[in-house]
Amino acid sequence: MRKMLLAALSRVLQGPAAAAAARPVSRVVVASRNYADFASEATFDIKKCDLHRLEEGPPVTAVLTREEGLHYYRTMQTIRRMELKSDQLYKQKIIRGFCHLYDGQEACCVGLEAAINPTDHLITAYRAHGYAYTRGTAVREILAELTGRKGGCAKGKGGSMHMYAHNFYGGNGIVGAQVPLGAGIALACKYFGKDEICLTLYGDGAANQGQIFETYNMAALWKLPCIFICENNRYGMGTSVERAAASTDYYKRGDYIPGIRVDGMDILCVREATKFAAEHCRSGKGPMLMELQTYRYHGHSMSDPGISYRTREEIQEVRSKSDPITLLKDRMVNNSLSSVEELKEIDVEVRKEIEEAAQFATTDPEPPLEELGNHIYKNEPPFEVRGPSQWIKYKSVG
Repeated sequence: MRKMLLAALSRVLQGPAAAAAARPVSRVVVASRNYADFASEATFDIKKCDLHRLEEGPPVTAVLTREEGLHYYRTMQTIRRMELKSDQLYKQKIIRGFCHLYDGQEACCVGLEAAINPTDHLITAYRAHGYAYTRGTAVREILAELTGRKGGCAKGKGGSMHMYAHNFYGGNGIVGAQVPLGAGIALACKYFGKDEICLTLYGDGAANQGQIFETYNMAALWKLPCIFICENNRYGMGTSVERAAASTDYYKRGDYIPGIRVDGMDILCVREATKFAAEHCRSGKGPMLMELQTYRYHGHSMSDPGISYRTREEIQEVRSKSDPITLLKDRMVNNSLSSVEELKEIDVEVRKEIEEAAQFATTDPEPPLEELGNHIYKNEPPFEVRGPSQWIKYKSVG
């Protein structure tokens, strides 16, 4: 005690400068001690899935490590901020045309990716920005694609609905048309004897398409390693599922194909359910259906204010009770996997990354006109493409 009093008296006598110099050191010591006190993992109860033609389903508990939690949090926060920046750029008329935002549904794309391998395949509809990111596309390439710039992931020629990455096949604008394509990818996996699967996504608005039921039949007949995933965000454009479908049990739509209904706002539920479905497909049992119950905060597209067919109160209630990022954050903080301060640091880093990406997306040049015919085929010899008239020709390079 006497030594502590003498040390304190010495700092006072040396003046405020010495005391101020000593403060940052104590902060660093405290911070490092707090980080060391974090738990390495925690186990959580998760919602039980509804089952169709299955005796057992995914587990009702999930283990989350600290590293996984931080990665999931950063990824979901990046997608959220990227979509909000897209909203801003669209309202500034820097992004034009169709633009379907994904905020609110982040647990779906991040949870799915956490449960599969990079060598697996994924195809989705036009609400594709989140999947482009989780499949490995940089934020700057996504935003540059939205602004139609040369540095975009499709060289500025695809836009919001047509983004591609390794083992990611878009981004498809025709409602439901990606589902038979996904079955085709799964057929290729089986034909070449690869231990790979294809995740084929569509929305509740596409779930009544005839081509989807034809694909179910073919996939079941040939036992294709395909997970059909219905992202049910409760509204197909401006029509609620209750007004559009005689049965809203989308996970039962495959009839003879087993299905599960999953809480799509909980990343751990999505991850565990996808692991379960992936194991089913890899074991040669054929396809499986997953219905992810989720919610979009924006309207169907940027031309839809999103409040003519639902109330602001409904949106706010989902935000306050079921937001996927808040749910993960609360779990991590309450179980000593992280701290509010650490997650705030991630938020700051993410905002900086998004701002830098937006700067690139608004200053990168547009693709030159002579590249208009490029990238029709891959690894093919160059050939001529007719332009608006027979006298205008473009050379196509793969």
